[in-house]
Amino acid sequence: MASSKRQLFQKRRLRNRNKLRSVNAGRLRLSVHRSNKNISVQLIDDVQGVTVAAASSLEKDLGVVGKNNIEAAQKVGAAIAERAKKAGVEEAYFDRGGFLFHGKVKALAEAAREGGLKI
Repeated sequence: MASSKRQLFQKRRLRNRNKLRSVNAGRLRLSVHRSNKNISVQLIDDVQGVTVAAASSLEKDLGVVGKNNIEAAQKVGAAIAERAKKAGVEEAYFDRGGFLFHGKVKALAEAAREGGLKI
């Protein structure tokens, strides 16, 4: 076996991030991180190097503390779409990192789209 799971994850992550940089055109980046227990997302402005908005399943007001399932991902996606609207952001690039666009990551992206965020 040539690569470990971690190395394959890093390769996917860098490949995805480099592709986003080449077609960015000044848009913000919606970056997702998924752990075994939680899921979080940030809306990042790479030009200025600041986080515009963020949402996580660790927030008590979402009601999914400590859960990492599709329902939690949908609530986090809806929350980030709402916060992006408040910040005046209408469209962003979806940075899935090294995670596959399937399951929880896909549910989060679809909920953000339904909330009005163009991805």
